Amino acid sequence: MTQQAGTSAPWAQELPELAVGDFYYEDLGGGRYRSTIHAQGAWNAHEQHMAPASGILAHALAAHEPRPEMRIARIGYEILGLIHGGEFEVTTRTVRPGRTIELIEAELSAQGRPAVRATAWRLITADTSAVAAVEDPRIPPREECERWDGATEWPGGYIRSLEMYQAPGHRSGSGTVWIRTAHPLVGGAQSPDWVRLIGLVDTANGIATRVPPGPGSWAFPNVDLQIHMYREPRGEWLGIDNHVSFGADGIGLTSSVLHDDDGPFGRAEQILTLRRS
Repeated sequence: MTQQAGTSAPWAQELPELAVGDFYYEDLGGGRYRSTIHAQGAWNAHEQHMAPASGILAHALAAHEPRPEMRIARIGYEILGLIHGGEFEVTTRTVRPGRTIELIEAELSAQGRPAVRATAWRLITADTSAVAAVEDPRIPPREECERWDGATEWPGGYIRSLEMYQAPGHRSGSGTVWIRTAHPLVGGAQSPDWVRLIGLVDTANGIATRVPPGPGSWAFPNVDLQIHMYREPRGEWLGIDNHVSFGADGIGLTSSVLHDDDGPFGRAEQILTLRRS
């Protein structure tokens, strides 16, 4: 959950013109999109939430010169400024071509300025089932979890767009949730399962907050999002096993193990800047 450094939450400000539809983004053609209310951020009424913004960049990376013998194994997002709601542009390029390893990039620009840059390592795939092994433990299934309304803690259209379940033992600084959305990422377009799940991962910074967000408390926006996937996820549910650490010098870290219905598939890290709100 992302806020530009140095900003507050001026919810009374005039909102941008948003697309109307039961999806996160309207495709305007030529790499241009318009966000809907479902992409609205939690820190600021006129910005996009980083979760769907990371999803639209993953959507662009998946479509960039696709190679069926390879898959994306790591995406690193750098948040360069406030992600304005409304119209924006996504551009892609190959940074480092290769036969078995390549680096590709996507950038989201809004109001004439880059807001998020994503780089992704795409690796050759092969049959390694003979040595496949995972050390991350499974999390409780949804049947053992309770429905959770994240909107009681966080404002914004994105949070309201989610269905969420909270596992037993949830506490401040550590917790486990299952989340999904019924809304397509892009209106009229199909996104791979892994892209839609990546578009939920940034939610991790708000599921087990160490301190309640809001005026008179603390703000703890992340300035990046790093996702590593040792297996390509599938399905519509994302499980997040989450731990939040605050240092004593204004910097924190949100760390998560990521799951789908088949078990763990990767990890995510978000570095945080802590400040009084």
